Amino acid sequence: MKDGGGSSGGHGRKQGAASPCAACKLLRRRCSQDCVFAPYFPADEPHKFASVHKVFGASNVNKMLQELSEHHRGDAVSSMVYEANARIRDPVYGCVGAISSLQQQIDVLQRQLAVSQAEVVHLRMRQNSSNLSPDNISPSSRHHPSHTPTARSLFGMDMVVDHQTNMGMGESLWSSCN
Repeated sequence: MKDGGGSSGGHGRKQGAASPCAACKLLRRRCSQDCVFAPYFPADEPHKFASVHKVFGASNVNKMLQELSEHHRGDAVSSMVYEANARIRDPVYGCVGAISSLQQQIDVLQRQLAVSQAEVVHLRMRQNSSNLSPDNISPSSRHHPSHTPTARSLFGMDMVVDHQTNMGMGESLWSSCN
């Protein structure tokens, strides 16, 4: 920081009156007008730089930010803060551990969904087979023209139910229609 004058600096800080950014404060150094850390690690958010500094080190963060164009730096800092916080919580796996945990949850939920969908199909087949038993069909409807195969949609698949087929053991009630 330079002494004198009351004009605003490039980071919205007044010369001579501004407090140092969180990075410079933690590093106990003077925060210059062109401090690369100041726009991304404001003084009111010291935890952000503390975690990034602990995981990556100030020198490495400085190098990374210097190598990037200004419009990419904000995203890079957000990524570094996220990864640093994840590394502090899980020093071995960091973000990969969180992603892996979420992927395992997705796999479990997909298996549960598949089982539930299979149960729905099974219950519908059981319901249809009980509705198709000869005891439930009136003699007049057995030869009625409306008692022909009907198309039904099940989970987006076109299926045909043949109500008049005499099925043997192991044969399916459903046949696909294309």
